[in-house]
Amino acid sequence: MEMLLPLHIKFPDVEKLVEMATFFNNRCRAPQCVGAIDGSHIPILAPQNYPKDYYNRKGWHSVVLQAVVDGRGKFWDVYVGDPGSVHDARVLKQSNLWVAISDGVLLGQNKMTISGCDVGPHHLIGDPAYPMQRWLLKPFSDTGRLTNEQHTYNYRLSSARSVVEMAFGRLKGRWRCLLKRNDCELELSKIMTVTCCVLHNICEEHSDNFTEDCHELVYDQPPLHPFPDNGRQEGADVRSALMDYFNMGDH
Repeated sequence: MEMLLPLHIKFPDVEKLVEMATFFNNRCRAPQCVGAIDGSHIPILAPQNYPKDYYNRKGWHSVVLQAVVDGRGKFWDVYVGDPGSVHDARVLKQSNLWVAISDGVLLGQNKMTISGCDVGPHHLIGDPAYPMQRWLLKPFSDTGRLTNEQHTYNYRLSSARSVVEMAFGRLKGRWRCLLKRNDCELELSKIMTVTCCVLHNICEEHSDNFTEDCHELVYDQPPLHPFPDNGRQEGADVRSALMDYFNMGDH
């Protein structure tokens, strides 16, 4: 696995980012997006040390698998091991991904003007659990007072973000050990999870045709706790530009 991991799950270079953004836009009509991020809970046997930390909101012990996928549903970043009680936003901030791209440099080599706004760096899309950044966009919080334009933006973002949910579905459909409680020691459970992610990418690279209903294969996830939207958010201008873009008609 140590040899296969860097070959099949790796951070894209500048040329690859442009290719990924083009594919994502052609497939999901989401310009400048290079990936969708989400977390998934992997069931485990309660560890001897700090078992309460691993007890998630749904009532079972787990570790969090954070993953970023491209438009094809291949993982290009995975981080696994934080206890199941940890919020997705905190998992992100403790991961190497946050350290690598939070300064905007690695994703910031190519910009595009959209609705009069410089949209750059490239960005990821996530669900409401994540904090807004210029490189990480999420839906508007549904307070019951969203405008039609905001609803359209949320719908388009959700449609694009579905690639990560489907990837998790195929991952767990192929390796059902991730769907049931893993009774191995904690460190081995983490290694097994990353190994399954590597094997998933190998299957995707070889066009393995996984045909089961992926939505039904996503494990019963703990309920989502949105990251609070307090004041003006970083990336609000980018989100506003994309909202205008999405509401200009078919692209």
